[in-house]
Order: sequence, then structure tokens, then C-alpha cells
Amino acid sequence: MSLGNPAKGMLAAAVLAAAALFAAPASAEIKNLEIIAPANAGGGYDQHARAMQQVLQDHKLASSVQVVNIPGAGGTIGLSQFVTAKKRNPGLMISGLGMIGAILINKSPVSLDQVTPLARLTGEYQPIVVAADSPLKTLDDLVRKFKADPGSVSWGGFAVGSPDHILYGLLVKAIGGDVSKMNYIAAGAGGEMMASVLGGHITVATGGYNEMASQLQAGKLRALAISAPQRLPGIDVPTFKEQGVDVELVNWRAVMAPGNLKASEKQILDDAVSAMVRTDDWKRIAAERGWIDLYLPPDQFAAFVKDERTRIEGVLTELGLVK
Repeated sequence: MSLGNPAKGMLAAAVLAAAALFAAPASAEIKNLEIIAPANAGGGYDQHARAMQQVLQDHKLASSVQVVNIPGAGGTIGLSQFVTAKKRNPGLMISGLGMIGAILINKSPVSLDQVTPLARLTGEYQPIVVAADSPLKTLDDLVRKFKADPGSVSWGGFAVGSPDHILYGLLVKAIGGDVSKMNYIAAGAGGEMMASVLGGHITVATGGYNEMASQLQAGKLRALAISAPQRLPGIDVPTFKEQGVDVELVNWRAVMAPGNLKASEKQILDDAVSAMVRTDDWKRIAAERGWIDLYLPPDQFAAFVKDERTRIEGVLTELGLVK
């Protein structure tokens, strides 16, 4: 039995190997990738960083991916370290709506002008909720109460200048109220805030829908409105807009690359992230955590960030948080 021409076999193998190499995405070149989560473990920034770590490695889009938590000052400490890092190997940083406010409020010496917007990833629309036994049954009830006596409404949110604070500011502004009279209370996040509203210590609370879903479904909380542009599938909560209040806000999360990247470096990172968000694994993780797919590629995301900064600065200025 003939085994054929060994030289031809070796040539065929070499051709196949070369084809496989050039068919591989450019993002496969990423080695020793560090992703900064500019917050403590467990929060939204950290969850996004670790989801990226898992999917990038599992799909061989990057290797030796490490997540580094650098908490503090609303993410601006992590941003500062990311901007001033000297190393040249690729690195990424998770960012989001909250960082825009933190940069302004903390008068951060570094800004998003010094990084490369790589991709908007996901977002969460926010309901405002009251305890089930609250006398406030509708958004109109809340609006009337605030207009009659602004100090009688306590608005519970994560931190001063956070997306929660911004949402309330947009609401009060939209109803013609005076944002300077808002009684905003930094009530923490998650379970801490839920305990405050259920215990009657604050009038209303807000946060990502997924944080509140179980309490809403159990009938312990009542949602008055949600900040989406239209009703969300499977979520029976009216939007602000359908109730005549022109408010829309998404607490988006994104990934940034270093500033002054070479075009080739940016393309490699872009290829990796765009491939990542198309995987079933990324989509599964997002669905499990209630993240809505809001992917935007670099150029569109950069334009979005510019517009968002202008809008948020205006709200924070009216709230008296930015001079």
C-alpha cells in the first residue's frame, strides 16, 4: 500500500497551518491582558471585568487575563492609575456612567479625554420604587407630593453624584421642580438601600432592575416608573415617558483602552471585544445578570461619551455638585 509522497503531505500540512494562522482573529495576539475594575469586588465594574476575563480566555481571544481591583473616589483612582501606567502591553479598564459624574464631582486630575473609548457593553435601566405599603401608588402621586412639600420626599440612592442621584435630578427637572430642594440620601446600594425603603426610612429608592426584581416579584416593593425609552419585555413597569415625564437614563458599562494607541493596537483590542460580545457565553452571562446589550463600537461609543458628558455635567451643575 502506497503512503503517498511525504513531501506533498508536509506541504499540505504547512499550507493548512498557515491558513489557520491567518484565519485566526488579530485579537488572538493579546497576551498578559490586565483589566482594571476601578471598584471593589462584587460591584458592576468588577462583574463586567470578570465576565470579560472568562469569555476572552474561554474563546482564546486573549490569554493570561488578570483582573485588578482599584477602588476609590467613584472609579477615578483606578482611572488615574490606568492613565499614568508606564507599561506598554495591552490593558483595559471598565468604566461607566458613574465615572463621568465622579470625575466632575471629585475634580479628578485625569479624565476620559486621556483614554480611548473602546466599546459600550451593557446597560441597566432603573426603576424608582416604594415599599408596597407606601401611600404612593403612582408616579403622579410622587410628583404631587414633591410639588406640595419637596422636603417630605427623601430620595435614596447609592452615592452623591451617582446614576441614582442623576436620575432623580432628571425627574425633578422634568416636572418643573427645584432640584436644589431635593432631599437626597446616600443610602448605600443593594440590600442596604432596600432595607431603608422597606423600613420607611426613605420615600423612594432606585438602582438596577435586577437588584430589585425579587422584591418586586414578591410584592414587597412597587415600581412607579422605569427609565427605559419603552417598556421592557417581561417587565410590567411603565416608563417615565409613557406617563408624560420626559426622562430616560441607562446606567451603561463600558471598556476603555489606553490613550495614544497605535491604530494597529486599537484594532486588535476592538477585534477581541467585538468578537467577545457576539459569543453565546457573553450573551448568557448578560441575561443571567439582567444586563441589556448596548454594544457600541469605538467611533460610535466615543461620540456617545462626548454627548453624555455634556448632559451629565448639566444635571450635576443644577444639583449644585459641580461649580
